[in-house]
Amino acid sequence: MRTLSESQLATVLSRVAGTPRVVVSGNFATPATALAVLDKSLAEYRLFALNAQPGMPDRDGVLLETPFVGAGMRGTPRLRYFPSRLSLVPHLLTQSLPPDIVLIHTSSPVDGTVSLGTEVNILPAAIEAARTRGGIVVAQLNPRMPYTYGDAVLACDEIDYAIEADEPLTSPTPRPTSQVSQQIGTRVAALVPEAATLQLGIGAVPDAVLAALTDRQGLSVWSEMFSDGVLGLERAGALDADTPVTASFVFGTTELYEWVDRNPRVRLLRTEKTNDPGLIARQRSLVSINSALQIDLYAQANASRVHGAIYSGFGGQTDFVVGALHSPGGKAIIALPSWHPKADVSTVVPRLTGPVTSFQHSYIVSEQGTATIWGHDAADQAQQIIDHVAHPNARDHLRDAGRQLGFPLPAR
Repeated sequence: MRTLSESQLATVLSRVAGTPRVVVSGNFATPATALAVLDKSLAEYRLFALNAQPGMPDRDGVLLETPFVGAGMRGTPRLRYFPSRLSLVPHLLTQSLPPDIVLIHTSSPVDGTVSLGTEVNILPAAIEAARTRGGIVVAQLNPRMPYTYGDAVLACDEIDYAIEADEPLTSPTPRPTSQVSQQIGTRVAALVPEAATLQLGIGAVPDAVLAALTDRQGLSVWSEMFSDGVLGLERAGALDADTPVTASFVFGTTELYEWVDRNPRVRLLRTEKTNDPGLIARQRSLVSINSALQIDLYAQANASRVHGAIYSGFGGQTDFVVGALHSPGGKAIIALPSWHPKADVSTVVPRLTGPVTSFQHSYIVSEQGTATIWGHDAADQAQQIIDHVAHPNARDHLRDAGRQLGFPLPAR
């Protein structure tokens, strides 16, 4: 690893020919300083990131690529969306979308190594793919980035160039927990047994679930990601002290970043491990808790598109739904409010009009109640969704529409 000044790095990057593909850390770990240097050095390039946050380059000459759309890429005409389960994204990078440059945000060096810190995810696969084809790996060394363990640890020899940048880590904007989210969280928590293994997605509902689980004991975490709610479980004594908290990336408050720094209780692994349905299925009583934008009477969930336009993507939901269903004692739960307050529409529709993100869940939960899906016939599933998940204002329409779809639903 050769440490350069920003101007020296710009010179190196400006020599890259053609329209290179650049893979950069996503979520809240994007190396802003290094990315700004690259953006000024290259007139044209392809930028690949997961869940990109605001501030990503979006100009003529930059083609944005992702299998999971974040706020920093959502709605731009320059976006190329690649549908993919998160567990398979590393294969995209080694087969269809090989990177020429990888920009990573790391800790300062320690004993010949750095740590990828809060974001492991697809980055090890990207680094390996770039080095295989003679690409460039650039690290932004940041003393504020936590040193995390597991697959986060990277030998300095695997990095070609580095710049030093003392840069504050970014955090998601805090969201107040609504009464609806609290009600959903309480209902979901009632489905979680003692000593379960948890996987939770992103959003107000998963946060509310964790807040409702602080009275449990022996819980474990095997998840794609986690945030401050897991720290709350740790402090409440709800987590199994002998089982490491395992995930692929983490984001949250400064307090959370301080907790994961050099903490042997936390293990961040590459996506091929955390999101492998086979490895997920080996976890004890894995309860997968994810949200959705819509569900329908066939118990299918849409977590990807709004009015036909891509909003996010599959993410890890499909990986964990399948893995949880094969875990002994496992459950796959979709949790969502029954009504979209901004759009003023029901989240339960007769039939999804767009692609399905996941299906065959164990339970679907809203603030209205809980529908038991697994083990019930299709008509009973539809009936439970109407009676226990849908908003009262939508139920009559859903019954009428359900009968037109062939469900033998009684009139009310």
